[in-house]
Amino acid sequence: MCGILAVLGCSDSSQAKRVRVLELSRRLKHRGPDWSGLHQYGDNYLAHQRLAIVDPASGDQPLFNEDKTVVVTVNGEIYNHEELRKQLPNHTFRTGSDCDVIAHLYEEHGENFVDMLDGIFSFVLLDTRDNSFIVARDAIGVTSLYIGWGLDGSVWISSELKGLNDDCEHFESFPPGHLYSSKERAFRRWYNPPWFSEAIPSAPYDPLALRHAFEKAVVKRLMTDVPFGVLLSGGLDSSLVAAVTARYLAGTNAAKQWGTKLHSFCVGLEGAPDLKAAKEVADYIGTVHHEFHYTVQDGIDAIEDVIYHIETYDVTTIRASIPMFLMSRKIKSLGVKWVISGEGSDEIFGGYLYFHKAPNKEEFHQETCRKIKALHKYDCLRANKSTFAWGLEARVPFLDKDFIRVAMNIDPEYKMIKKEEGRIEKWALRRAFDDEEHPYLPKHILYRQKEQFSDGVGYGWIDGLKAHAEKHVTDRMMLNAANIFPFNTPTTKEAYHYRMIFERFFPQNSARLSVPGGPSVACSTAKAVEWDAAWSNNLDPSGRAALGVHASAYGNQVKAVEPEKIIPKMEVSPLGVAI
Repeated sequence: MCGILAVLGCSDSSQAKRVRVLELSRRLKHRGPDWSGLHQYGDNYLAHQRLAIVDPASGDQPLFNEDKTVVVTVNGEIYNHEELRKQLPNHTFRTGSDCDVIAHLYEEHGENFVDMLDGIFSFVLLDTRDNSFIVARDAIGVTSLYIGWGLDGSVWISSELKGLNDDCEHFESFPPGHLYSSKERAFRRWYNPPWFSEAIPSAPYDPLALRHAFEKAVVKRLMTDVPFGVLLSGGLDSSLVAAVTARYLAGTNAAKQWGTKLHSFCVGLEGAPDLKAAKEVADYIGTVHHEFHYTVQDGIDAIEDVIYHIETYDVTTIRASIPMFLMSRKIKSLGVKWVISGEGSDEIFGGYLYFHKAPNKEEFHQETCRKIKALHKYDCLRANKSTFAWGLEARVPFLDKDFIRVAMNIDPEYKMIKKEEGRIEKWALRRAFDDEEHPYLPKHILYRQKEQFSDGVGYGWIDGLKAHAEKHVTDRMMLNAANIFPFNTPTTKEAYHYRMIFERFFPQNSARLSVPGGPSVACSTAKAVEWDAAWSNNLDPSGRAALGVHASAYGNQVKAVEPEKIIPKMEVSPLGVAI
């Protein structure tokens, strides 16, 4: 993994331009502290800042084909690179890097090879034989990527906004699952799964198939030549990631290099719900657990740094990014270079508490599709940039292409929340891992109510952020909000405060347009706000805004969600990787 920056067709091959590209590349140095490089071919520049995880000794970039006519700079992890190498018997590889296959696949298949890659990636490939180039981003947008255009006709590519915002006339987020070709001067979608059309699937629910798909997604991500760990909040998603990792670590190459003891990490305010649950899970699955505490003031002090790094003014993203940012610094100080995390499950299974109000399975499924399509603007952005601020990589098995295919092909009737039948949010996932003979997790953890990360680190966290914003944004300022910020006008003092900071770092119109907006309750899309008329008067991204659902909803207006009914015994699954 690394930070990439490319300037293509800029009509300037001078030393001054090279110096400028190097200067901009250094803005991404936090993403890759292990190595930096710049390759120039005429008026094309490909730069990178490397975080070395696979083949740290020889995998420095850029990467080339045999005669160096094809040049690649890439931020990614290609989990099936060994299989792909076997399909390229007539090619000579210069390194053991998993990304070394990209240039050779291009030689064999032209621009149509991207769907062959199983992993997360953003790359720029320059073909010096005809001076053409392609740019591609992974299916869901786990890796961050932006594209910009200069007045001189140049195309700019950067892992972060700060690499191009000062030099481009217009820039935007590079769409996930797309490829940009210089020959066509246009984007085209390379990732075309059935769920993307939002058609309602009808496959019956198979809990073992779902379990096996997730186990394989986790195990394939244990590809490493450096130390790693797992983020463990004590919620369902991170606990399943940790439990599966701990169960299958011993049989991997990672264990041969770094041992079978898995390290887990959690962050929260003193007394936070997550800390207690995470410790219990860690003891249960046998990890070496690291618990980090922070105060509300620690978080407030980090607000500006976090907004600079994550490059958004979205309230819920900032709320959750701050503790993740603080934790990542601690993790990196321990010598860990990547972590495995639980993002994506709530979008796939309808895990946010507002899904309790989905009127039918059709709207439930369509909302999950909308949420997955928008992940690159929210949770993927947070997970990628909050960790990479300290040179730490996050891997997310729930967003594995094969796992998504299996999970999104299930008839959404099985995902619907039906409390009268003992089915709470993410019932289909919980049921798949409810194994009486060889349990993955304690039963009450497996059926713990959903907590959004910004709530789970401590309910006082969000309240403290709101109180801080009250001190910096006056009622008079809010009266003028629509005039000052006509696009995505902030409707709360907290949002106004974050917006002011963002605009100071990224004042361009393209920057403000890169951030999503619209009404939301408990992380819903604007469309789902229509599910409950009461929500329109209580728009807040916290899970506690789901009035009538969350056990600790604002105002303590409701009772806790009923406990899950006892689930029938399931047979033990075989080792996931052997399926």
